[in-house]
Amino acid sequence: MSGLYLSRGLYPEEFLRPTVRFILDCQRDSGEIPWFDGGYTDPWDHVESAMGLSIAGEHAAVRRAYDWLAGLQLDDGSWWASYRGREVDNAQRRETNFVAYVATGVWHHYLISGDLDFLRAMWPMVDRAIGFVLALQSEHGEIDWAVDGDGRPKGDALVTGCSSIYKSLECAHNIAVTLGEARPDWLPARKRLGDALRHRPWRFDRTWESKARYSMDWFYPVLTGVYTGADARARLAARWDEFVERGLGCRCVSDEPWVTIAESCELVMALLAAGDHARAVEVYSWLQQWRAQDGAYWTGYQMVEDLLWPDEKPTWTAGAILLAADALTEHTPAAKLFCSVRLLEEADVQEARERRVRVD
Repeated sequence: MSGLYLSRGLYPEEFLRPTVRFILDCQRDSGEIPWFDGGYTDPWDHVESAMGLSIAGEHAAVRRAYDWLAGLQLDDGSWWASYRGREVDNAQRRETNFVAYVATGVWHHYLISGDLDFLRAMWPMVDRAIGFVLALQSEHGEIDWAVDGDGRPKGDALVTGCSSIYKSLECAHNIAVTLGEARPDWLPARKRLGDALRHRPWRFDRTWESKARYSMDWFYPVLTGVYTGADARARLAARWDEFVERGLGCRCVSDEPWVTIAESCELVMALLAAGDHARAVEVYSWLQQWRAQDGAYWTGYQMVEDLLWPDEKPTWTAGAILLAADALTEHTPAAKLFCSVRLLEEADVQEARERRVRVD
């Protein structure tokens, strides 16, 4: 199928139900959501898949997913790069972007479910995770991308990873405010990180070749609110022709003939964040040709070889499809999470509580 054009209020629930079922079928009884049946699980993609299940209203499965993650959290608040069940699959590093993303997932589920007990239960995990991440922030504002197996910082920072952390810090702050937990250092740390991303590009890719050829370095600062308004639109316009293949999707890397479905979905949400609704609808409409019969989506398409590559249908790609559909249709209360920036104040929480009391 191709040409699925989505608009506000018209979430294709029946069409996307097989996509939800695919994620559920891959989820283990423990709550773990591997990349695919027989694959490993990393913390970031596990959360992305759980977010897809939140959109679908699969609250019990979502709770199991976060409980599984909480059960594996290390004493310093981090997780290893990947797992197979409860066994560590990759003990070479612990990535700050992976660790921080749990705050985004937890806040996303709370926005949808309104489950304050869930938020309270997950707070210790979020608090420890953010503590680990911010301990790796330099005086210049950027956050080291990882520590090695012995806990030593890797000594460099990634634009995409730090941009994702920027959104996670917004979500972590909102969780803290909602629960009445004072974390006065979090917003200043977020501000320093944003300043580094916008004004100190030399603090990134210091020890390896620039990652600017990757599309995520292009659109992630828009997706996560580092750039907004006219600045966001200008950033997307500047390299549009390098990364976007009309009728196919967004390239993963500018110099490789390969479009990827998850990056295309994230670009859809970045376009919405920049106020370009028409192009967001158009890009999403191209992606249904990469849907398999079971409702899952292939990782990507290699244009020169004319083949689907790799031969994988990841759960996190299915999650990204659901997130972009929600953002386009505004189906759930979390639909605008990646399309806007909102930093709560105590007055916002009090107002929401008073509304709930009036409704009850």
